Amino acid sequence: MKSKHAMTLKHYLQFNDLTADEYAYLFERAALIKKKFKAYEKHHPLVDRTLAMIFEKASTRTRVSFEAGMYQLGGSVVHLTTGDSQLGRAEPIEDSAKVISRMTDLVMIRTYEQSKIERFAANSRVPVINGLTNEYHPCQILADIFTYIEHRGSIAGKTVAWVGDGNNMANTWLQAASLLGFKVHVSTPRGYEVDEKLAAGARGISAGCYQFFSNPLDACQGADLVTTDVWTSMGYEAENEERRLAFADWCVDTEMMAAAKPDALFMHCLPAHRGEEVEADVIDGPQSVVWDEAENRMHVQKALMEYLLLGRIA
Repeated sequence: MKSKHAMTLKHYLQFNDLTADEYAYLFERAALIKKKFKAYEKHHPLVDRTLAMIFEKASTRTRVSFEAGMYQLGGSVVHLTTGDSQLGRAEPIEDSAKVISRMTDLVMIRTYEQSKIERFAANSRVPVINGLTNEYHPCQILADIFTYIEHRGSIAGKTVAWVGDGNNMANTWLQAASLLGFKVHVSTPRGYEVDEKLAAGARGISAGCYQFFSNPLDACQGADLVTTDVWTSMGYEAENEERRLAFADWCVDTEMMAAAKPDALFMHCLPAHRGEEVEADVIDGPQSVVWDEAENRMHVQKALMEYLLLGRIA
């Protein structure tokens, strides 16, 4: 098995950090890893490897998916919360990165500003994974696309309707569309639009990969996948009431799903607030794949961690 020093160091800080070819490999690998998991077959390529998880933002799915996933790969986990490790407060981020990356093989960080994770990665000797920042959520979109492929085949040429906030999820969907050849119909309330420059990241996004609609019903017209997120993301709670008023017409309901293709899927990264960003009849309905989507975080992240540490496995 290759050592971590034998490979070029690669981080996963935003969706643009990997190529379309690398994603094709990861989706194939995730399918194999999931198949083994379902058959209770051991898959321990990361024996004696340690994942450090640093949480400045709490999460049920991110913690369980990474922790269970690393154990299932034969590795171990060190879990750090804000109380244990305050990035940039107790000591400079750069110093934390230099210390933690000498003691572990892989680091997952879930924090606020993208700049924090970039500074950490710049000083890390091991791969760093973005478990979520205010700007991007690449692991979630990795899981969402894998879930779409499982249910409907290739996402290339398809249309994804994003209804709601122009947030980290929306930014990451735009990067994925540009890279993997599909289109995103974006509908947000006025004042909550996607920041196109931020969404583009360093690589940029191709023309025609997304279209803006002021009416969410129009955005859902003919979509293959309809997806949304909470109206108020973690860290923006002070805007809760203001957002509730602004987003009132951006609840994914049965009318929006009816405007999409008959076999359209519904996704939500969870946690969900039924009656706010989505109707109960939609998230609990036959087109919803949110539970597969949640489980698939673990499988795609296992493929990602394996790839970042070992490269392609024949």
